[in-house]
Amino acid sequence: MANLNISVLNERGEVKCQIAGEDNIIMVYQGEYECGDKIVFTTDHLPNFYVIRVDGAIDEAYVYLTKERIEYIIPFNEDKISYNPSSFTGERHYITMRIAKEQENGNYCNLAKNVMDQHEDQGCYPHVHANAETKGQIAALFAARNVIDGILANTCHWPWPFQSWGIDQRDDAEITVEFGRPVDIDKLWLYTRADFPHDSWWKQAVVTFSDGSLETLSMQKSVKPHVFSIKREKITWLRLGKLIRGDNSSPFPALTQIEVYGRNS
Repeated sequence: MANLNISVLNERGEVKCQIAGEDNIIMVYQGEYECGDKIVFTTDHLPNFYVIRVDGAIDEAYVYLTKERIEYIIPFNEDKISYNPSSFTGERHYITMRIAKEQENGNYCNLAKNVMDQHEDQGCYPHVHANAETKGQIAALFAARNVIDGILANTCHWPWPFQSWGIDQRDDAEITVEFGRPVDIDKLWLYTRADFPHDSWWKQAVVTFSDGSLETLSMQKSVKPHVFSIKREKITWLRLGKLIRGDNSSPFPALTQIEVYGRNS
């Protein structure tokens, strides 16, 4: 049994709405969000798998929590550009948190997906981070978190639902997916952005795994996903790097989504 709590706080840390319960709780927050608001999820049963919904317009997130307190910052202004425009709007908001069911923990699934991932590591996995992200006024549109948000549209480069990971024209760019626990995998899917001729593409990449092993991947100019059969057991992270750009004049290759299929070890 887990004691759960959901709170909506303003920028001063004052409680706007709060609910507590055991194992499965549902909040309906009635009120408009303001800049600086955040949703705080807490549990006393760790580490463990949970299913969390931060908004009625966003999918549930199947996540592995390792910290008692998870703070989800409500996106506003430029930070909102990579989210469904209808999310976090209006005066009624549906927020849920529950312990994952036993069958969910044994499912074969995309182990990389986390629709509530944020830039900072808060002990909520899977989590993604990169050594390079395209900067500027709409930096959120090219943030690393976009590659595990479950959105696959890749034929344009902005705005939602065409968010992606932009490498800021760096030759040494690399991106890491952390699972937070050991997982067994057998498939890797990469959706590269395909807004041609604006975009370039990668013809080669190298995946490094937490066990020290490597896989070299060959790709081509395509709107379709690149699918690789790669088996690893009990890995805790993987890193995509050593990206070699295809032969065209565009300096803008980008990654729309990474999917890693398998099961919890």
